[in-house]
Amino acid sequence: MPVYKLLQTPDWPALMIDGILMHRIKGTSPKKDAEDKIALLKIRGGNVLDICTGLGYTAIIASHYADYVVTIEKDKEVIRIARKNPASEELFNSKKISLIEGDATKVIKKFQNEFFDYIIHDPPTFARAGELYSGSFYKELFRVLRYKGVLFHYTGLPCERYRKKSLRKGIIERLRAAGFRIKNFRENLGLLCEKL
Repeated sequence: MPVYKLLQTPDWPALMIDGILMHRIKGTSPKKDAEDKIALLKIRGGNVLDICTGLGYTAIIASHYADYVVTIEKDKEVIRIARKNPASEELFNSKKISLIEGDATKVIKKFQNEFFDYIIHDPPTFARAGELYSGSFYKELFRVLRYKGVLFHYTGLPCERYRKKSLRKGIIERLRAAGFRIKNFRENLGLLCEKL
């Protein structure tokens, strides 16, 4: 059974699962990182899909700019921890945020074509959730995103530091095959993608 822990930071707590941080804290903080991801999307109204809610920080920040945010979280324990985390309170109290508990690969199939103007895809590591990095899932993201909509996909730098191998290359290839135009934002450890 996984071990969950909240780690105090200068602003909002970070979540750890089995000793692995689910938030960036080196050179940033959970709150600032969420704000930076939302700033990249340049949200001005519209509908936002946030995949892998975690403690809800990106959904909360996105709701300050969007008309409506749908966020999906599979892990019941993460949702339980978020309910007890004061920094996550707005996730459960905002009328602009809808939290869906479920598997994103199944939930996404229920959404209409081109329903979302923006998508934030911040999945766990490839080893923990490889299905969220698959070509078939990226095709679903493309389907539910409107024309000229924008996706931010957090990837981190998996395997690049120690193994000199890049999983991002495969991620980029699958996103392109799904139809996305990619802009690489290495400093944010993610990819900004457009549907054109």
